[in-house]
Amino acid sequence: MAEDTSSPMDRFCGSTFWNATETWYTNDPDFTPCFEQTALVWTPCAFYWAFVIFDFYYLKASLDRNIPWNKLNVSKALVNLGLLVITALDLIMALVKKGGDSELPLYDLDVWGPIIKFATFLLVFIFIPLNRKYGVQTTGCQFIFWFLLTVLSIPRCRTEVRLDAERQKILNSQQPSEQDFSWEEYQFVSFFIFFTFTSIMLILNCFADGMPRQTKYQRGENEIPELSASFLSRITYQWFDKMALKGYRNPLEEKDLWDLRPQDSCSEVMPIFAHHWNQNVRKNYKNKARVEPKAQFSNGNVTFENPHGEKNGRKKGMASIMPPIYKSFGGVFLFGALMKLFTDTLTFAQPQVLSLIISFVEAQEAEPEWKGILYAVLLFVLAAAQTFILGQYFHRMFIVGLRIRTALINAIYRKALRISNSTKKESTVGEIVNLMAVDAQRFMELTTYLNMIWSAPLQIGLALYFLWQQLGPSVLAGLAVMIILIPVNGVIASRIKTYQIRQMKYKDERVKLMNEVLSGIKVLKLYAWEPSFEKQVLDIRDKEIATLRSTAYLNAGTSFLWSCAPFLVSLVTFATYVLTSEANQLSVEKVLVSIALFDLMKLPLTILPMLSVDIAETQVSVNRINKFLNSEELDPNSVLHDSSKPHPMSIENGEFSWGDEITLRNINIEVKKSSLVALVGTVGSGKSSVVQAFLGEMEKLAGVVNTVGKLAYVPQQAWIQNATVRDNILFGQTYDRKRYNKVIDACALRADIDILSAGDLTEIGEKGINLSGGQKQRISLARAVYSDADLYLLDDPLSAVDAHVGKHIFEEVIGPKGMLARKSRVLVTHGVTFLPQVDSIYVMKMGEISESGTFDQLVKNKGAFADFIIQHLQEGNEEEEELNQIKRQISSTGDVPELLGTVEKAIKLARTESLSDSISVTSADSLMGRGGSLRRRTKRQDSHDSVASAASLKKKQEVEGKLIETEKSQTGGVEFAVYKHYIKSVGIFLSVATLVLNFVFQAFQIGSNLWLTQWANDQNVANDTGLRDMYLGVYGAFGFGQGFTSFFSDLAPALGSLHAAKVLHSMLLENVLRAPMTMFDTTPVGRILSRFSKDVESVDQKMPQVINDCIWCAFEVLATIVVISLSTPIFLAVIVPIAFLYYFAQRFYVATSRQLMRLESVSRSPIYSHFSETVTGASTIRAYNVGDRFIEESDAKVDKNQVCKYPSVIANRWLAIRLEMVGNLIILFASLFAVLGGQTNPGLVGLSVSYALQVTQTLNWLVRMSSDIETNIVSVERIKEYGETKQEAPWELEQDKNKPKNWPQEGHVEFQNFQVRYREGLDLVLRGVSFNIKGGEKVGIVGRTGAGKSSLTLALFRIIEAAGGRISIDGVDIASMGLHMLRSRLTIIPQDPVLFSGSLRINLDPFEIKTDDEIWKALELSHLKSFVKSLAAGLNHEIAEGGENLSVGQRQLVCLARALLRKTKVLVLDEATAAVDLETDDLIQKTIRTEFKECTVLTIAHRLNTILDSDKVIVLDKGQITEFASPTELLDNPKSAFYSMAKDANLV
Repeated sequence: MAEDTSSPMDRFCGSTFWNATETWYTNDPDFTPCFEQTALVWTPCAFYWAFVIFDFYYLKASLDRNIPWNKLNVSKALVNLGLLVITALDLIMALVKKGGDSELPLYDLDVWGPIIKFATFLLVFIFIPLNRKYGVQTTGCQFIFWFLLTVLSIPRCRTEVRLDAERQKILNSQQPSEQDFSWEEYQFVSFFIFFTFTSIMLILNCFADGMPRQTKYQRGENEIPELSASFLSRITYQWFDKMALKGYRNPLEEKDLWDLRPQDSCSEVMPIFAHHWNQNVRKNYKNKARVEPKAQFSNGNVTFENPHGEKNGRKKGMASIMPPIYKSFGGVFLFGALMKLFTDTLTFAQPQVLSLIISFVEAQEAEPEWKGILYAVLLFVLAAAQTFILGQYFHRMFIVGLRIRTALINAIYRKALRISNSTKKESTVGEIVNLMAVDAQRFMELTTYLNMIWSAPLQIGLALYFLWQQLGPSVLAGLAVMIILIPVNGVIASRIKTYQIRQMKYKDERVKLMNEVLSGIKVLKLYAWEPSFEKQVLDIRDKEIATLRSTAYLNAGTSFLWSCAPFLVSLVTFATYVLTSEANQLSVEKVLVSIALFDLMKLPLTILPMLSVDIAETQVSVNRINKFLNSEELDPNSVLHDSSKPHPMSIENGEFSWGDEITLRNINIEVKKSSLVALVGTVGSGKSSVVQAFLGEMEKLAGVVNTVGKLAYVPQQAWIQNATVRDNILFGQTYDRKRYNKVIDACALRADIDILSAGDLTEIGEKGINLSGGQKQRISLARAVYSDADLYLLDDPLSAVDAHVGKHIFEEVIGPKGMLARKSRVLVTHGVTFLPQVDSIYVMKMGEISESGTFDQLVKNKGAFADFIIQHLQEGNEEEEELNQIKRQISSTGDVPELLGTVEKAIKLARTESLSDSISVTSADSLMGRGGSLRRRTKRQDSHDSVASAASLKKKQEVEGKLIETEKSQTGGVEFAVYKHYIKSVGIFLSVATLVLNFVFQAFQIGSNLWLTQWANDQNVANDTGLRDMYLGVYGAFGFGQGFTSFFSDLAPALGSLHAAKVLHSMLLENVLRAPMTMFDTTPVGRILSRFSKDVESVDQKMPQVINDCIWCAFEVLATIVVISLSTPIFLAVIVPIAFLYYFAQRFYVATSRQLMRLESVSRSPIYSHFSETVTGASTIRAYNVGDRFIEESDAKVDKNQVCKYPSVIANRWLAIRLEMVGNLIILFASLFAVLGGQTNPGLVGLSVSYALQVTQTLNWLVRMSSDIETNIVSVERIKEYGETKQEAPWELEQDKNKPKNWPQEGHVEFQNFQVRYREGLDLVLRGVSFNIKGGEKVGIVGRTGAGKSSLTLALFRIIEAAGGRISIDGVDIASMGLHMLRSRLTIIPQDPVLFSGSLRINLDPFEIKTDDEIWKALELSHLKSFVKSLAAGLNHEIAEGGENLSVGQRQLVCLARALLRKTKVLVLDEATAAVDLETDDLIQKTIRTEFKECTVLTIAHRLNTILDSDKVIVLDKGQITEFASPTELLDNPKSAFYSMAKDANLV
């Protein structure tokens, strides 16, 4: 060929490379052969070479090895070989057939083309065995390479087929041909073989390889399909289909979830983070003494270095968590950022294509149809590419977020196990838990948006650049408007924030008050005080609603700006553009492309201010986490473990502090092997501190502490885990039945365990909530005994148990004959009784050891110890025969008269006390036959076989209905009734208004856009400024209509939902307060409270938002469909199948996602509760040295939460991909129909396409919102459920009004064959009780636990309703009156004094009807006057929650004052078991005798001496009256039960 072609590419090929007339300006487009063989083949090759680095990265990062050969990878290898062969053949044939002698010239293409292909195929081929060896099951680069290669070879297929047809024509024609077609024939055949092979490779690459043989982590049955899903399945999330289907069929449960991906588990994330953290910490020290290897693994545990450092290391500054986070997770993040950059560019390509489509429609006749189709398809491809890449981007970001959260939670957890006490004092447990719950969580939420920092400005910049091309400098006017609006939005946002903080404050107040009301509900009912407290709650609620209402107005304002902003911007820009120069005319293309670009700017502009706030908040979180992770740790070297010292535990010349002033000085203690050392002293003398010093919990200032051997520690406040009783005792050790049973008996736990519903497998609530103090203490002791350590530190373990149990434990466990006799033990004790039996005693005084020695030595010394004993005995809470023992012990020491005198006094005091009603725990038999001193007590216990009766009662209860009903976790959908209920609460007017306003808003929006296109199409505007101004004016009017309706369409639902929230809350409150007592017995307070906090909050705040968004999205979608159908009616045909697709995706998603969210929130709280438990029990965990086990538990809990969290993240992506593809189909059809439908109005076409472009996001949101509505409406459902609980009898009745003001006048109480049970289905507690009490009689009621004493009073107040018989007061049947009428005319002094937070005055007189004088008089009579006078605030003295800032005795007196203020004819006195000290008790008795002389008094007695002077005594047994007579009569009859009780109590 002689022609000299111009471009180098032409020379390379030997033919034309690009011919525009052939390719573009024609009705039958085609590429040149040269272009097909170079550009279209090399593009995929170049792509592969560019991105092959990722393949290498995946090889390196893979955790698995060794995939077996299988059909798939063998066929890949074979086909690839085939391709290599065919390419090599191409080169050889070219060299043979062309060049040299033959007349065909040899071009560069013939040589280089095959070589480039060969090299690329070779590279791909090398990866087949490599991927197999390193266990990589699928690679994206290869898939994309084969995909591109196949698709780009299609044009050449067409060319080759055409050329072949031409050749056949020539050959078939009659003239004998001179030409030799052999080279062309060869090319034809070789290309089609090549094409077939690439297509096969593409298909093979759609599947993933087999399972690797070696994996770093066990791959279970339940492994996540993603690990072995192919690239195609990964980008479309097709591997998630199974879960979506399963979740759709029936609600997902935990067992349906997949295992976690190994790369996201703590065991993979932590070492990386720890390594970078330690590097960062080391950087902060000047002395580079310690060089450490990579993150150390000690048995799979990660060690974190202490940034607080050695005392000598100079600290340069705080170690921050940020650098380690960048280094550990930055790679994935950067890859994500790359994707984000890519999608941003694609986004801006869309308006460009849009303008091409518009110009195509404008020039319809001139342009060939294929171009229109090309544009439509191009738009679709752009949108689809964006969908897939964004899906991957968000997925990547979520993973980074999850990993950061994992790393932070675990770093915080590990640190919490080691912080020193001075650090711990700086923050409460709650604050530390918040670091984990709030601050670590914040990171996770931020990561997704973090890339917006650079992406938002980039998007704005690009938009401005393209706008400038359309409209020139006028853009700046629009930009100015945007910039002005940012601070306005900022101001509103900060206002909203202050309101939010205020609302949170009210909410906390309200929940706190509710908590008290629910905790003290019984007292409220007895006093008939509910209305007062209901009013208090509603007052706070009104303030809260007012705040929410202001927020709603502000939000509507934001929405007004938000809908006006883009509009104002376009208005200002277009106005400036048209008004600046006559030449500037709007064309359809300009208008629509500009509007599309303005819309693109909308999102980044709103996100930027929000993002800056979020970043500021996260910065605060970072600082808080940094401060915590950099805080001081306990010094691990403060306690030595030097076995050469003579004694296993010793302190020499110790000085210790709790971080501020010195607490202990000159401490010298040695504990000999197998000895028992007691520490005694007054409260606050430093006994517990010595124990803490042994544990290394205090800061050691001087001296040496030494312990040798394994430690066990029993803290003063027992620390109980939320686990079964058995787990609490085993504490991570293996279960050895024999030893376990021995421990249980020794610690007197047998009887308690029998009472518990599931024995020792009963779950204990958080902080041991369902155990008594004594039980907790004994479990804590049992844990220590079971751990079989060498050294025991017992910090007052006997304080919380009854005296006889204490004795049992001392003898069986601690004492010289107990289980621990061979161990070295330190016992802190307040009891004097056991001191004679210990080996040596150290007496603490003011943080020093004042004296030490054996009991006898110390008594002789007459020093601090003697004082201690005297002081102790005066408190008078020892049992009588123990005092006798001490007396013997002291008198044997000789000459200590004043001590003996004190002992004698104490013995007298103990005699008057008697008949304690506590369930004694020690089983009777263990006390039998232990010498005479215990005989008498055993008798008392027989008369009180209370253990047995309580146990049988409990068993019965268990059979007849668990006490606490389990909470229903809602599954499945929500029925329509709930929605109806909610809409009713909102109100019909506002509901309708919302819909109408939204409709009008959309109408205005479409109107303004149609008006613009009308203006742009109008040819006369150019010459007529008046016309132009008219267009501009109407356009402006449309805009303000939009703003106006947007404001109200936002406000209406917000106000409506607020109204609903108010109605729902007051209904809930009213019904809960009116629920019968049984409901509170069977429902934990926490569950009712969560209705008032969590559910009310979601009705207050989430519902308005979600409903608003949902309605808005729905109308937006409707508008889109309307606009598209206006321009191309045929589009309606496509809507139906698309709607079906959409509906299915939505149904599948909602069902699965809702359940996943539930599972996730259920699995999240254990992380935090386990953490707060750990923080509380850190010293115990350290003492037993089980930190590693707890870290593992925490890791497991975090992993379990990820197991639930990860699928819900994926479910979001799965949905997004599917919905966006549905949206992309809408784009495709809208643009295709626009192009092919012969629509001539370019404005309408452009409008319909630009609406279609926006619809993808809206569709996505619509599903999210509708599923959010379903998630949040559950709250309405729960509130409704509680609002419909069974109510107690009415509070007020009409006929009550005729009763006299001072009813009951006599106080005559009569029970007639009265029967009552606590709840339906339980046994009767009172079985036909009849007695008659005359007005003014004083009656005592006695009987042992479970006899029905309390049931009598409860029945009198109708807390429990009669099952038969009747009670009448002054001849009126109490069942016939309103509850409040009845309850307010009786007075009760309840057993446990309940106080509410608020002023003292509110506690005495909540309805504020009494005068000050009356109140002072009552206080004087109840001996509180002097105390209240001494308070600064007097009657307005604030009482803490539960009355914490008053002593128990004072609380009891406040209850007495309440009774005195009421002073009705009938008084019920439920005696306090929680022993008020004797003094207070006498005061109360005296006051009652004088003040309530004329009244009928019913006393439920626990101490007989209080009722010996009453007129009558009722003895109850098993719900029936056995004796009813005066006390003297009963005492004269030695056979009476009352007599035997009195005898037990030493009263006869």
